Amino acid sequence: MTIHGSLFQEFKEKESQDPFALQNKKLLRIDMRYGEVWARTGSMVAYQGDVRFANKGSGGLGKMLKAAATGEGVKMMQCSGHGELFVADQAAEIQVLYLENDMISVNGENVLAFSNSIQWDIHRIQARGAAMTGGLYNVSLRGTGYVAVTTKGDPVALDVASAPTFADAQAVVLWTSGVSMDVRIDTGGIGSMLRGGTGELLQMSFGGQGHVLVQPSESVPQGGHQSQGGAGLGGFFQ
Repeated sequence: MTIHGSLFQEFKEKESQDPFALQNKKLLRIDMRYGEVWARTGSMVAYQGDVRFANKGSGGLGKMLKAAATGEGVKMMQCSGHGELFVADQAAEIQVLYLENDMISVNGENVLAFSNSIQWDIHRIQARGAAMTGGLYNVSLRGTGYVAVTTKGDPVALDVASAPTFADAQAVVLWTSGVSMDVRIDTGGIGSMLRGGTGELLQMSFGGQGHVLVQPSESVPQGGHQSQGGAGLGGFFQ
């Protein structure tokens, strides 16, 4: 008996020599030959070979204590072994970056996977508006290696050096080193919108040199930090 059609040819595994490679826009292929990686807990959809998973929760003791205090816990698992690992998150689109002795600040909800060589930590915002919002938090990723983040739809990368840049806090995915950030509070709410304002209560203001990545969708509140009005944004680059 024979199966006809192009299904198994059209969607067969793609060949790549890169440690992190997109199988498609919503599925990340990780080549485990290059060493251990960190991935969001529960993000594994398939693997071939011998891949092992160790649930590390929110990381070390320091990260766990901060996660308990901030509600910004990012549950990660450490993946080791050999073969190919496929990860995804609710069919969100995936963006792959390579950091070379650099750093980015990422909304914890958008972190999917990163190389074991990347250092990560949870950071509190350092901005004048933080006291008004009860505090906002983000995840810093720094070092040399691959990082994969998720976005809801195709994002836009805004060059903050080209013009004053503002974004809805819940739509911001990440920003690069060299970018400064502050919080703008619109206390007018709906009334402000009717008077010609945006109606968005919390906005992020960006300057300096670099890019901010914004997705065309607001993040769903998770763990309390979003309910404070932000997307888990840290200002440690200032």
